[in-house]
Amino acid sequence: MATKRVKLTFPQDLIKEPVIFTMARKFDIMPNIRRAKVTESVGEVVLELEGTEKKLEEGIAYLKERGVAVETTEGDVPGA
Repeated sequence: MATKRVKLTFPQDLIKEPVIFTMARKFDIMPNIRRAKVTESVGEVVLELEGTEKKLEEGIAYLKERGVAVETTEGDVPGA
């Protein structure tokens, strides 16, 4: 299993959609919310994602395809 910490920035039209839940379920990824800030116009979430390296890559690609900006943040933890 690998762990990756990412910052997600959601555009206004995706704020109310269950994008994180869908990604987690579809790619068998365990998300852990570390920080979140949501306003009427933007949503920012820092997540720690846990799963296989392949599933993490697929899940992050899915988020980007949906229009979520994804940045890798400090504190990535290599797989144990």
